Amino acid sequence: RARGFDFDLEALQISGEIQEIEAANVAGSCRFGRHIHNEVTIDETFWNRSSTLLKEFVVFHELGHCVLLRDHDESTDNQGRCLSIMRSGLSNCRDSYSIQNRDYYLDELFFQY
Repeated sequence: RARGFDFDLEALQISGEIQEIEAANVAGSCRFGRHIHNEVTIDETFWNRSSTLLKEFVVFHELGHCVLLRDHDESTDNQGRCLSIMRSGLSNCRDSYSIQNRDYYLDELFFQY
């Protein structure tokens, strides 16, 4: 709402769970499609070991897929920092999501929508 959007999460029928994800180095996933309700899964080991800020980052990333239908974005600045919360984790960019720049990343998430 702070960015001008009002999503009806019940109507979107998004489910979420925390459970082990078998794939290596995967913190979260979003499954969606015509015959699948949107399902967000967060890896339990990741969840148990992560800070609140890092948990938020991954949840917003997965909701970016499931709600905003965003693809991965590997954009970087000239210092190699990731410019999007939607980065895949497979590129060489450095995450810089922090309390100081949280607003930048959330603005980017929604305003690319």
